Amino acid sequence: MIFTNLIFAHLLGDFILQPNSWVADKEVKKGRSIYLYFHVFIHIILALVFLWDLKLWWIALIIGITHFFIDWAKLKFQTSKTKRTWFFIDQILHILIIAAISIWYFPYFKWNDFFNPENLKIATAVIFLTIPCSILIKTVISVWTPITVEHSKLQTESLVNAGKYIGILERLLVFVFILVNHWEGVGFMIAAKSVFRFSDLAEAKQRKLTEYVLIGTLLSFGIAVLTGILVKI
Repeated sequence: MIFTNLIFAHLLGDFILQPNSWVADKEVKKGRSIYLYFHVFIHIILALVFLWDLKLWWIALIIGITHFFIDWAKLKFQTSKTKRTWFFIDQILHILIIAAISIWYFPYFKWNDFFNPENLKIATAVIFLTIPCSILIKTVISVWTPITVEHSKLQTESLVNAGKYIGILERLLVFVFILVNHWEGVGFMIAAKSVFRFSDLAEAKQRKLTEYVLIGTLLSFGIAVLTGILVKI
């Protein structure tokens, strides 16, 4: 399937073969930057090289044209505050274009092949381990609220919603480790979090706070492990 080839070409063109000086020039001059056109030309050449079939020149051309308009829109409308948002929009649109071309090129692709029971089971588990699981854990441990001066200080010094996103990432990683039968990765995750997280708790010297965080951590890992086991059954 040409999807992997085109994604590989995209990664090379957008990240490896695009110097920071080009990016800076494009952000200043926008559509007037000659590097925008160099960048698009490189994507066309890379698409041709990795497709390795001159008969598919039209795919490389579509990649180049759509890449130009997506990049131009990002440069035109992004601001210093929306730069991160536009980065993700830009990358998602590029990937969607590549996916659409790949599916179009393979007319025998059937959506039923993707939405099979096994894939849906994994997708359901992944969604559950994100926000729903965070809310579940927060609700379960809400019976204990060790609000102390030290706790307030730790919350103030931490990033906004960092704990929630760390929990989501750790559950997803544990889930992946279980799916690929690398249980040692789960132990590594627990050890790594213990080193970084409980060093802060040792400074706070609050037993209730330590127990509160420990319960949340064990619940998070436990749910991820149980979900992985159920998916593999």
